[in-house]
Amino acid sequence: MKLRNKALVLTLCSLLGAVAASHANELSAASGSAMAGPGCVAASHANELSGAGLSINRGLTWLAAQQRENGSWGNQNYPAMTALAMWAFCRSDYPERDSICSNAAIFVAGFAQSDGGIYKPAKGRRGSGGLSTYNTAICMTVLHEYDTTRFVPLILKARDFMRCSQIVSDSPSSGGFGYEVNAPTKGKVSAALLRKAAAEERTPPDESATPRMAQARRADLSNTGWALMAMRQTQDIEDLRSGTGRIDLNWDLALEYIDKLQDKDSDDAVNYGGFGYEGSGARGSTVERPEDGKVKLRGFGSMTYAGLESMIYAQVDRSDPRVRSALQWAARHWSVDENPGMGSKGLFYYYNVMGKAMNVCDVDVLINPDDHSTINWRSEIVAELIEKQHADGSWVNQDGSFWENDPILVTSYSVLTLQYALDERR
Repeated sequence: MKLRNKALVLTLCSLLGAVAASHANELSAASGSAMAGPGCVAASHANELSGAGLSINRGLTWLAAQQRENGSWGNQNYPAMTALAMWAFCRSDYPERDSICSNAAIFVAGFAQSDGGIYKPAKGRRGSGGLSTYNTAICMTVLHEYDTTRFVPLILKARDFMRCSQIVSDSPSSGGFGYEVNAPTKGKVSAALLRKAAAEERTPPDESATPRMAQARRADLSNTGWALMAMRQTQDIEDLRSGTGRIDLNWDLALEYIDKLQDKDSDDAVNYGGFGYEGSGARGSTVERPEDGKVKLRGFGSMTYAGLESMIYAQVDRSDPRVRSALQWAARHWSVDENPGMGSKGLFYYYNVMGKAMNVCDVDVLINPDDHSTINWRSEIVAELIEKQHADGSWVNQDGSFWENDPILVTSYSVLTLQYALDERR
């Protein structure tokens, strides 16, 4: 049934693209060229992707109706939620784009802190704010894309904040980024929990929660990917910095961190080239090699694309074996039905990071190294997202992991993914 539905979607896309395809053929004929190739390619591309434009417009219309008067969307404790929705409008020609983005930009910029970050400081309880590195990376990227000149002072300070957010130490996380710049120690967390419990006259929480709360400084590939994207995409404004000289990351150290998360075992074709979430596997998972029981990080779909994107931002050549093996992993484990290794968890984040990674890597087609079959990722992701879109124009994941039960976040991810599928700008 699933396959028939997808076939129907692709057929509808073809019908919606008939006018565009006909126009492409007419242009080819009018040119007087004896070669029909370019016209046929343009027609085929129009047939496959034309439905994406309609889907994007429906998603943006739904998002526009959800924007608050103060310019925000979603959870107002996390400005990145507003920035992601704003990003979808920035990349569009939606009729009210300018007013929508202007209001959103004012809201996002209002979270700029004295340390240069763009976030709301946490008040102690879960969900009250924080995630300073994550929020700053997304917000500075979107503000830069919206108006390169207007927010220069703010973005320059944010770049300094991100530079200071990079973990530089003798720990396995060195070179990477976590959710926060300064995470509390285990002792401080324990003391705070005891004080809170005493004030509320209740039993202190289980000690097992303490390490988790004290590990926000630990790096992971998702936050590292957002950080590297932000610093690479905003690097042009360093020419406007005065006095202190240019500010940047330690890119060599970042690449060392990324490198540790990739499976380099070429004898293990199933896992070769994939990326795990973080070094210990405690917040991801591990696999054992059947032949010798060797424990390795388990690769995930979303993290492999995050690793691929991160390598390109770190200026690893596209012909490098690390890039090529990541693309091979992606082809072997290709799916739009699930986030490989995670199932439905983080499915729309997976779509989003896939689209970003394939664009920055300049890849249109994946080739499975086992059977040499080709995968047109743009066509497949367009068909899947059109099928998953709700009648009101929104998207949501029934699996609420990683906040994906929030239609604002998931619709933002989906519109951006469709825009990547149509993106000719790279």
